[in-house]
Amino acid sequence: MNKGILTKREREVFELLIKNNSTLDIANILNISEKTVRNHISNVIQKLGVKGRSGAVVELLKLNEISL
Repeated sequence: MNKGILTKREREVFELLIKNNSTLDIANILNISEKTVRNHISNVIQKLGVKGRSGAVVELLKLNEISL
């Protein structure tokens, strides 16, 4: 498939997101601000043209960009 839609950081954010981490958890783990985490999530949602985080997760799984 089409590997490489995500930046390294976007992939890290979504891999933590699917492990049930909150925005705050992800910010603390990656040592970035919550706003930066939300920006990464928004960027991915826009790139994929989906609605919301869950839509992005479903699409990324379909594209083999992330795995459970």
